[in-house]
Amino acid sequence: MSNKIFKGIWIVALSVFLASLVFIMGLSYNYFTGLQKNQLRNETELAAEGVANAGMHYFDDLNTEGYRITWIGADGDVLYDSDADTATMENHVERKEVKQALAAGYGESVRYSSTLSDKQLYAAKRLPDGSVIRLSIVQATVWMLILGFVQPICIVILIALALTFVLASHIAKKIVKPINEIDLNKPEQYYGQENYKEVEPLLLHIAAQQSQLKKDQEQIEKTSLIRQEFTANVSHELKTPLHAISGYAELLENGMVREEDIKPFAGKIRSESSRMTKLVEDIIELTKLDNGGAEIEWEDCNLLRIAENAVDSLDAAASALHVAVSVDGTDAPIKGSPQTLYSIVYNLCDNAIKYNHAGGSVSVTVCPQKNDTVLTVKDTGVGIPEACQDRVFERFYRVDRSHSTEVGGTGLGLSIVKHAVMIHGGRITVSSEIGKGTEFMVILPNEPGEIRAEGDYAHYA
Repeated sequence: MSNKIFKGIWIVALSVFLASLVFIMGLSYNYFTGLQKNQLRNETELAAEGVANAGMHYFDDLNTEGYRITWIGADGDVLYDSDADTATMENHVERKEVKQALAAGYGESVRYSSTLSDKQLYAAKRLPDGSVIRLSIVQATVWMLILGFVQPICIVILIALALTFVLASHIAKKIVKPINEIDLNKPEQYYGQENYKEVEPLLLHIAAQQSQLKKDQEQIEKTSLIRQEFTANVSHELKTPLHAISGYAELLENGMVREEDIKPFAGKIRSESSRMTKLVEDIIELTKLDNGGAEIEWEDCNLLRIAENAVDSLDAAASALHVAVSVDGTDAPIKGSPQTLYSIVYNLCDNAIKYNHAGGSVSVTVCPQKNDTVLTVKDTGVGIPEACQDRVFERFYRVDRSHSTEVGGTGLGLSIVKHAVMIHGGRITVSSEIGKGTEFMVILPNEPGEIRAEGDYAHYA
């Protein structure tokens, strides 16, 4: 950056210097041309006086170096010329300066001389006898003027170039120095400072980018930690059924099981296999939801019908635990994924049944509103402690691990619910009281908005 600024200043300074030099030389040329004309007029006046007084003898031993003197008769014939043979010269009566002198007493002109092959300044003065004295001088060209000043011009150019180099280098370093000294980790400390006014928008942008990067980094670390914990939990959860299956199979293989115990052992193996299968299915479902629902197909649904189907699927489990499940509400058209919406209702009702009392109840309500639909699942179960209510959506989190082991389950149900709600752009709340039951309220937009990633879902209220 310093080199670019240096080159920019250097080019600008050099351009200004050259433009100034051309301008000054132009003014100087006009000034010296004016001096030449005045000098030529004075010399012409003096020569006219001399010729009027001495006649042709005036030209005897006359030093005409630098000038050309011509004496022209009243009829235009050339009587004398200091640089050419009068016998070969044409009549000069039609020459501009001669015509002016004959008419007004004095005349002048500037023209290219075919005789001497250069540009000439002419001045003519009429004498008392009607003849004309004319003096001419070679007009100095711009190049002649430059050649005359070549030494001082070269000195000025060298000095100007040296000063330009030094000043450009100094200014470039001075401009870049504050920028190079910026602590990009703390750009806010330079706000309002005089040296940083021009770059303050850049500092604000850097600060905003750093803030976003920190958030992204924190989110990446959080996601990484969640995935590590998830992997560890999955391994732990899979170990239990695998060890059980392995143990029962080993006893059967070694003939250490009595005939009457073979069937119960087979039942336990089947139960543990089912538990492991359910865990794998939940992990696959959660993985799909973690990917932002890329594989999910959206279509027009009726949430009330989906809720009724989910409850029907749990009828046997509810009857076995003596829990009554009811569905109430009206048709609720909604744009979403039928399978994902089904998993929301199914997992909420499944938990409500498992963590209930014999003779308890679960009520499911679907209430369509103007822009969204409210799904409520309320039970009369054991309840969730207030301190645990914010964590129930975490993967593998269990409020009462011993009771959870008794009732089964993978510990992923509410996490799947949370992600499914997120995919639909909705929100979920939980309210509960120990011994009296729990209520989950899910609010889903009728038309899903922007799909949010896991880290964007900050709350459920």
